[in-house]
Order: sequence, then structure tokens, then C-alpha cells
Amino acid sequence: MTATQPRTSSTDTTGLTEMSWDPITRIVGSLGIYTKIDFSQGRVAECHSTSSIFRGYSIFMKGKDPRDAHFITSRICGICGDNHATCSVYNQNMAFRVRPPHLGEWIINLGEAAEYMFDHNIFQENLVGVDYCEKMISETNPGVLELANRTESPHGADHGYRTIGDIMRALNPFTGEFYREALQVSRYTREMFCLMEGRHVHPSTLYPGGVGTHATIQLFTDYYTRLMRYVEFMKKVVPMHDDLWDFMYEALPGYEEVGRRRVLLGCWGSLNDPEHCDFDYENMTSWGRRMFVSPGVVVDGTLVTNDLVEINLGIRILLGHSFYRDWEDQETFVTHDPLGNPVDRRHPWNQHTIPAPQKRDFDEKYSWTMSPRWFDGQDFLPLDTGGGPLARLWATALGGLVDCGFVKATGDSVEIHLPRTVLKPEAHFVWRPPTDKQGSPLSNAIERNRARTYFQAYSAAVALHFIEQALAEVRGGHTRTWEKFTVPDEAVSCGFTEAVRGVLSHHMVIRGGRIANYHPYPPTPWNGSVRDTHGTPGPYEDAVQNTPIFEENPRERFKGIDIMRAVRSFDPCLPCGVHMYLGEGRELHTTHTPGGLNLL
Repeated sequence: MTATQPRTSSTDTTGLTEMSWDPITRIVGSLGIYTKIDFSQGRVAECHSTSSIFRGYSIFMKGKDPRDAHFITSRICGICGDNHATCSVYNQNMAFRVRPPHLGEWIINLGEAAEYMFDHNIFQENLVGVDYCEKMISETNPGVLELANRTESPHGADHGYRTIGDIMRALNPFTGEFYREALQVSRYTREMFCLMEGRHVHPSTLYPGGVGTHATIQLFTDYYTRLMRYVEFMKKVVPMHDDLWDFMYEALPGYEEVGRRRVLLGCWGSLNDPEHCDFDYENMTSWGRRMFVSPGVVVDGTLVTNDLVEINLGIRILLGHSFYRDWEDQETFVTHDPLGNPVDRRHPWNQHTIPAPQKRDFDEKYSWTMSPRWFDGQDFLPLDTGGGPLARLWATALGGLVDCGFVKATGDSVEIHLPRTVLKPEAHFVWRPPTDKQGSPLSNAIERNRARTYFQAYSAAVALHFIEQALAEVRGGHTRTWEKFTVPDEAVSCGFTEAVRGVLSHHMVIRGGRIANYHPYPPTPWNGSVRDTHGTPGPYEDAVQNTPIFEENPRERFKGIDIMRAVRSFDPCLPCGVHMYLGEGRELHTTHTPGGLNLL
């Protein structure tokens, strides 16, 4: 087993060694990381992030029936397609002025919670966990493995692994006990999603106005039994990962700098409360704050806003060093939002996607990923999602708005309560915004991974609340799951939620009953963005630049494990950042001849 090998290696006159990893492994192969490394100082000096395929959904959405938006945008990704479908349905609900029955919304919440559990589990344990397994550590930091084998696990009684080395061996791909267990967990969490929305990853029962799921006591019981298995699993996972992440800090002093960047976090909120959410833009500030994952922008550890209207109006799409032509000479679709607030020319409602392919040049244009930024009135902030969970937990904790019995946001922490299960007593976990030894807010590779574990427990806890609410609806005879609607001739709408790996928004303009403009913005364009118009690097680039090198291998056998940990901590998923568009195309005519089949 080896870490991703660099594709190129050369040393320039400054003494910096150029190394690239393209494609990054364990994800769809469209992400490239190009670096210059100062081996004499043990530090990455420069980084560029690239996406190698053009994104085109915003182009071929034009002219489509708005009712088809969620079916089409679900195909943006084969991993988090249901997140796109859900966000698109929220967008449609706003455009169509429809409010689903409460039961329909609880079912959607149960599906999305199951998706968080499924996707975070398979990535954390079967993809990013490999970066910390015994096989990997033995090839990159054998001294660390020796120490791990001698170090007792502080919470061994909770997870069953006596030493940190035992945890690392359990993470070995295909042979590790925990690795295999996590694969089984991924199976039944996907079943949980399918119970609610019919099919994973492209839901077959999700529509604007609600869902087509036939809601019965049996349906929710089948979900409930699997959920309690997952609850029991998380009572093992949280203490196990805490032991592993804490050990990495102890074994490698200074490791908190790997993947570290300034705390600039964005969360758009998720899991609506049907008691408050009516999908009206005019009320979005209010119902956005009642989500079970709170929206928020966190800058240097401070919550700047949790107002979805303000978040929406602050979004800017900068082209920077990406392969696109500006749209200054194109039509402006929206000048003011439904509340009368001015809408910027670079807002997604007004964006035009005009590809301009050219040779990659890191001094000029070098990627198909644009540069989404959030404008705070003074600066264009390169927000990242912390891989999703770090931003979600941070914004929710500081917001102090969530309290449903199983989870509570206190203003400086998130409390997670998991009830008694068959083999384990009740458990209580507390996540607090991380800080370094000097007390400064900390966003780095380890804390992104740690937050992912805690958010798995959070998802299970809120799902317990959702299942109780859904059962109460059915027992009360409120079994409708869908509300009829009409498609307007003209509309301006948006949907906000959290895809597994971070912020997700869909913006739509309807004219003449058809889609005139549509722009989905998932987490990858935010996390993987290129240097913007002002020269500010994107989050991947920023997190890798200045990352120290702790790998023990010499330059000749360097694998780049610390760089890979920094990038993979964001849970990169490039299908959401790149797509192909063939223009007008070319028609193929099929003719049958005596000699066989000809394509003309």
C-alpha cells in the first residue's frame, strides 16, 4: 500500500522542488494538486488546485421545464445526487409557492440524515481513514507506528482497541476489522435512505410539494431499527477517533499546522423544521434560523451572520484564473430580490457560463473551477466548508438555536445525546470549536476529520427526533405527504441546504414557464476554487501552502502523505465541480446495409 505518488518532480533555481499529484486518488479523477516544496525547510511553498473537465449544467438547464429540475440536477453527482435533488426541490417549492405537508418534510429530513450517516461513514472509514492506517503509517512515518504500538488507548474500554497501533491496524483496507465493519454500516445506512426516498443516489419519490413515499408505521419501524444499530456504532466510533486524532498531535508536535488555514467557514443550514418553514423568500431569515443545522458564516471563530437572506445576497462568483469568459456584456436577470434588496451582477441569479478553453498556465488560466466568494461588504472571503461538518458544527454551536432533545446548541458547543441501545448504555458527546495551544481558532486537517465523526453522531441524534415526529403524524392520521402546485410564468427562487461535504445552493429564474437561468453551487467550487480576481488562493490551495512536511521519507521516495491528508480532509468530490458539454454536437445516422451496420 502506498500513498499517491507524485507525477512530476524537478528542482528549480530557487531550490524548490516541483511535485504534482494528478489525479488525486480515492475520488473521481479530475482533481490535480501542483506544488512547489522547500525540502530544506520541510514546508510546501506554493500550491495550485486544478479541475480538468468543464462544468456545464447551468448551460443545458436553460429552457427546461422547472418541474424537471431536481431529476436533472440529481445527476450532477453519483455520490451526493440526493443532496442536489433535495436542494432543487427546496428551490422549486419557493418558485411554485408550495408548502409540503409536515410528514413529507420529516421524510425528507430522515432521508438526508441517512445520507449524512452513509456518506460520512464511507469516506471517513474507507477513504480518508486509509491515510492513518497501519500500512500507510509504516510507509511514511515508521517512527510514529512504533510509538503507536506502545501507546495505550485512553478510551480503549469504549471502542475495544487496546493501543493506538491496534486502531491503525483496524483501519487497514480490506483486512482491518473496523474497515470491514464500516462497509457493512454503509450498506444499512443506504437502506435507510431508500426506505424514505425510494432509490439511492437519485431519489425516485422526491418531488416539489413533498414526497410520494407511502408512509406507514412499518416503514418508520424499518428505518428505526437500522438507526439504532448506527447509534450503537457511533458510541464506538467517536471515542476511537478522538484517541487517534489526539495521538497524532502528541506523536508529531506541530501537526496542527498540517492543512491549516484561517477560519473562514460557510454553512447554508439544512434539515428544515416543517413547523416553521414555508419556503417563502420573504420569510427565509426566520425559517432559516429554525433549521436543525443552523446556517452561518464564521470568520476567525466569530459568527458573522446566520441570516439566509444576507448569506444569499453576499454570494459572488468571481472568474479569477479559470477557463471562462466574463459575462459583463450579457443579460442581467435579477436586479432586486423579492424583498427589494439589490442583487449584484456577480450573483448566481445573474451568472452566465461562457467557457473559454485554453492551455493551462499557472500565471494565467489553469482550471475549470470558478472562484465563489462571500462578500461581507468589504472583502471577498474565500469561505470553505471544513469538509462540511466543521462549518456545520461551528455555525450551529455559535448560533445556539437548536434544541430538540437529542441535540442542543449552547452558544459555544454542540451537545449530542444518544440513548441506551442493546449493548451499550446512553452516551453524551460534546463538540466545541477547536483552538490551538495559544487559544486561537483552529481549522486544519485533523479537526475537519474529527468534526466529521461528531457530525455522524449528530445526524443520528436528530434522526431520532425526526422519526418521533413522523410517527406522531401517522398515528394522528396526518398521512398526506404531498401538496399540489402550479408552475408560474415568472419566478425568482433559491434553495439552500448542506450537501455532505458542505454548502449547496440552487438559484433559478423562470420566464414563460421555462427555466431561463439555473445555477447550482455545491461545496467543491468553494473548496477547490482557483485564485480569484484579487489573487486570493482557494481553500485547497491555501490549506496546502505552508503545510509542514512530517513524512520521514527522503525526497527521492517522497509520497506526499501530509499534502494528501490536507486535501482529503475537505472530503473532495469532483463530480460536483466538473462536467462535460459538447456544444451543438453532431447527429449520427444509423443505416442498415447488407454488409452490416454503418454509422454515417
